Amino acid sequence: MADLASRLDVLKTYKLFIDGKFPRSESGRSWLVSNAKGRVVAHACRASRKDLRDAVEAARKAQPGWAAATAYLRGQILYRMAEMLEGKRRELAEAILATGAAGTARGAAREVAVAIDRLVHYAGWSDKFSQALGCHNPVSGPYYNFTIAEPSGVIAVVPPDESPLLALVSLAAPALCAGNTVVALCSGTNPIPAAVLGEVCATGDLPPGVLNLLTGEREELLKFISEHRDIDGVHAANLRADQAATLRLGAAENLKRVTVRERVDWFDESQCHSPWWIEPLVEMKTVWHPASA
Repeated sequence: MADLASRLDVLKTYKLFIDGKFPRSESGRSWLVSNAKGRVVAHACRASRKDLRDAVEAARKAQPGWAAATAYLRGQILYRMAEMLEGKRRELAEAILATGAAGTARGAAREVAVAIDRLVHYAGWSDKFSQALGCHNPVSGPYYNFTIAEPSGVIAVVPPDESPLLALVSLAAPALCAGNTVVALCSGTNPIPAAVLGEVCATGDLPPGVLNLLTGEREELLKFISEHRDIDGVHAANLRADQAATLRLGAAENLKRVTVRERVDWFDESQCHSPWWIEPLVEMKTVWHPASA
């Protein structure tokens, strides 16, 4: 009989999530994810510039189909994600606590619950945000004039290290509900909750390429995100000043829309539950139509 006291645990290596699949980084790099006591709890792939490019290509390919889906269907798919997260509440709470930086078990359980509720919230906005952000404009002449919201395209999501699940969901859900596809650079200190979210997406109804999850060094990848010409917008929050500046510099070069929110309290519904979190991720189109037609 094996001596369990001397047995070495087989640690999981969490892969990237690109185009509905779980590839390793093309560079072959990974890093050790450790807890507060320095004990290694997992391995995580370290994404490269090539991995980012692959993720953006997958998101671009998936975007027309996701945008063409009915708003009702997008809401149903996001709600299905919330249902599956509900079934993984214990696993997600353990993932949040894995590095020992998330506080108490009660706090981790609260983060999971709020992340699920936030996904449900934006699932509900899928077929309502257009009415809230668009309008019927008064004009002179026999015309109807409408302003309608359309998805921007491919959105890069950059959450902070804290609240690794809740921050990611809070930034990605507004983009997804509007018909955008997402490439997310997940928490650099605890990528495990994002990896579990990828497993949820792979076994749920979300089409491949709609949500892509990368783990790696921010100092390496933020510059490439800001410069990438096939990324249409950035949705980020609570970053260091130098990181936010790197993302904004890219907007000056290639005109992508960059939104970096500051001092966000992820548990505050008055901050995070709003159609104005969707507004920077859509483009407004004005349509004229003859009134007599």
